[in-house]
Amino acid sequence: MPKIPIAKKEDYPELFKQNCKELEGIIDHSFNDPIYLYKALTHSSYSNEKKNRCIYECNERLEFLGDSVLAIAVSEKLFSHFSDRPEGELTRYRANLVCEDALYEYAKKIGLDCFMLLGNGEQNCDERHKKSRLADCYEALIAAIHLDGGAKKAKEFVLKSIEERMERAPESTAPTDYKSLLQQLVQNNKGEKLEYVLISQRGPDHDKVFVTRAVLSSNPVGTGEGRSKRESEQMAAKEALRLFGKL
Repeated sequence: MPKIPIAKKEDYPELFKQNCKELEGIIDHSFNDPIYLYKALTHSSYSNEKKNRCIYECNERLEFLGDSVLAIAVSEKLFSHFSDRPEGELTRYRANLVCEDALYEYAKKIGLDCFMLLGNGEQNCDERHKKSRLADCYEALIAAIHLDGGAKKAKEFVLKSIEERMERAPESTAPTDYKSLLQQLVQNNKGEKLEYVLISQRGPDHDKVFVTRAVLSSNPVGTGEGRSKRESEQMAAKEALRLFGKL
């Protein structure tokens, strides 16, 4: 049985590659290796549909890296910009700037929904406008810029994205960030380790439900469901806070 090759630049659809050139102008970064951008925009539904012809790497691994790059860039900016604010306020500001609603806002601002590479089934369901999908794609794009252009370029991109929302941070009412509240509670008890474990997911790709468990030093303290992994983690943290009498 012949080995399925990894997709090269020439294997991607021509229209998609032309659109990527347009996106480069919008985000003000010309990729030295455009394959990073192609991967950032490729959803798993496309990868799965084409897996018998080529292996098109989807954006899930890049999303993982982008989440960390985003957090560092935002934390550094808040630390310097609000130099007189205490840690608790900075945590709330950051939660407001990196939550799913915020990432969706940043993605829509650059029209990211028009550039994603989705499978035919997802196209028919108009899934490119789904909030969690766009938020994930935005994080993957951050990682692609970071890997191609370096940390400075990625930080510039992030700071430009958050600029308007950050200026509203002190006045805005951020959605309750249960994970941050739980983390602050845990930090008061030295030696405790908090983690979130995805225990199941159900439903088709365009309508999945994720179930996550909050685990504190090997002890389950909360379980939550959501339409995205982020939402299920928040719900698990909320249940844990109720258990500890904090809600």
